[in-house]
Amino acid sequence: MTVKQISVFLENKPGTVARLTQALADGRVDLRALSLAETSDFGIARIITSDTYSATQVLKENSYVSSVTDVLAVGISDETGALAQVIQSLEAAEINVEYMYALISRKKDLAYLILRVEDTEKAVSILRKNSIKLLSQEDLAEL
Repeated sequence: MTVKQISVFLENKPGTVARLTQALADGRVDLRALSLAETSDFGIARIITSDTYSATQVLKENSYVSSVTDVLAVGISDETGALAQVIQSLEAAEINVEYMYALISRKKDLAYLILRVEDTEKAVSILRKNSIKLLSQEDLAEL
């Protein structure tokens, strides 16, 4: 079970993120998560939304270069050590976490995160075996 992440390639210049977020707002794209990584020359905005198709259309209409990747959306208890348990279960199965970031939620007592791993299928199996909640693309609309 995966969700779609949109990676948008950006120049590392003032105003670039403002233009991106305004284009998404004008296109009525509701963001669930956003991560921004950078190098000296360019950046990558990673976006999670409940409507990937609409978001990619808005990006295309505004001349952004983007790609869509499957990632895992995981729900855990909002308590000390919960994240460590998730990461340790993946490590025990020798699954590398390439990156992760938080997912916005209005639900109390739960924390959500996005994980990009090197072996998604194996990670899904391990997380389910450890009773870790995985979210679907449809679940994102309810957060």
